[in-house]
This record gives sequence, C-alpha cells and structure tokens, in this order.
Amino acid sequence: MSASTEAFLAMLAAERGAALNTLAAYRRDLDQAEEAIGDLAAADRDAVAGLAGEWAALAPASVARKASALRQFFGFAIDEGWRSDDPSGALPQPRLKRPLPKVMGHDQIAALFARAEDEAAGDDPKAVRLLALIELLYGSGLRATELVSLPISAVPRDAPFLTVTGKGGAARLVPVGGRALEAVGRWLALRPQTPPSRYLFPSGKTGHLSRVRLFQLLKDLAARAGLDPASISPHVLRHAFATHLLEGGADLRVLQTLLGHADISTTQIYTHVDAARLVALVNSRHPLATRTTSD
Repeated sequence: MSASTEAFLAMLAAERGAALNTLAAYRRDLDQAEEAIGDLAAADRDAVAGLAGEWAALAPASVARKASALRQFFGFAIDEGWRSDDPSGALPQPRLKRPLPKVMGHDQIAALFARAEDEAAGDDPKAVRLLALIELLYGSGLRATELVSLPISAVPRDAPFLTVTGKGGAARLVPVGGRALEAVGRWLALRPQTPPSRYLFPSGKTGHLSRVRLFQLLKDLAARAGLDPASISPHVLRHAFATHLLEGGADLRVLQTLLGHADISTTQIYTHVDAARLVALVNSRHPLATRTTSD
C-alpha cells in the first residue's frame, strides 16, 4: 500500500473515529484498486475509468462500496495538495435499490422467546446466556458487534440503561427493559469467573463471544423453535426491535438515537417497512378487498 493511502486510513482513524472493521474494508478496496492501476494519488482519469472493467463481475453493492472509498480518497488527496484534479467522476455509479430489511412477526418473536425461556428454565449456563443475548438484541436493538463486546461495566446498576460503544467509537445510552435486566442478572449469577474477563459474554479464544458464534447460536435456536434459520439473524432481531417500536408509535428521531444511527436517512428505512405492512393490512382486511369488479 502506498504512503498516500496509509495517510488516508490514518486520517479516517484519527479524525473520523472509523471502526477497525471499516478501516479493514477501506484497506482492502484501496489495495485492490492500487494493484489494478498503481498509486492512486498519481492515477489519471483514464486509469480510474478502467476500474469499471475490473469490477464488472461484482455485485452493484460491492461496486458502490469500492467507488465510495475511492471518492473519499481522491477528496483527501486534493485537500492534501497531492493532486489538483478529481478523477472520481470516471468511477462507475451503479444504481442501488435499497432492500427492505427482513422483519420477524410478533408470532415468530413469541415462538423464539418461548423456546429460549423453556430451555433456560433449568438454569443451564449456556441456555441462560442465550436468553440474555436475545433479550438484549430484541429488547434494546443492539448491533451484533455491540452486544458480544459489551463490558461488564456497561451493565446498569442504578438506572435501566446500557452504555454502548457503537460505530466510530460513539457512545450512547440504551434503555434496557425489565425482562432483559432479569435475564442478564440470571446470566451474571452463572457467568464463569475464571479466567477473569472484562466482558459480559466472555470467551476463551477471543476475549468475548464472537459475532460468528452469536449467528450460529441464534440460527440453532430458531431451528429448535420451528422457525426458518435462514430468515433469522442478530440483524433481523435488531430490525424487529425498530419496526415494532415504530408500529407502537415511537418517534423516528427517538428511534435514530436508540439505534445509534448517525444519519436519520438510515433510520427512515423503517418507515418503508411500516408502510408496506399497512398496505398489506389494507389489502387483506379492508371490506372492499374481497370484492371483484364484477360484484
């Protein structure tokens, strides 16, 4: 990797507080672009335009992500005085249709939690841990990474809030319901004390439970609950948290704060989900829905 791209990544980390996963993704995209056209700070417009061919086999979302990384790099290069032109106009601009997030219905949520509660009734540590995990996913809308990396110090003592460190190192307070507090309390009583760990959900390999393991645990629980494992993930539970709050009348700005979205446009996807639900409701329940034009 060239010195200019290293400087760009250092800026993202220092000035924008970019998360490690974000920095790794930028590094991969910039590395691959440099392998194709050489030093990005010196690449001309024709070379940049040639990246469209390099990316021809990629999905539109991948092309959009790579192009975004390069646009930001070229803006940085101009600010630093490394180049006087901006060749990012030559980058491909795929049209993306933002998919609506998968959402679990209330009956599916009930089935998932009923199974988890039944399995945790005997105080098996792994079952109680899983119950605490899904209570926090659905009850507080945490991201998978936020959940598995929660330190014990984030667990509330005097107030029903978690202190969560989200994307870019931004901290926020997240309300925790009574059910989740009870499940976490049960887990703390069973949580292994050795070796010592600062994490709420410790693991001997990585320090804390991994995101991959969380996905596996949730999908296995879904199968045992008679649900389709392919339709359920930590992200789906987070989406259910947001959508069900919106259905209940939550304000969009409040929802933005709870989810830790920097831009409200990200939160607005849930208004589309709710609108789709309302259209389906009208089509199925309206008195005229079952009448034909010949009636």
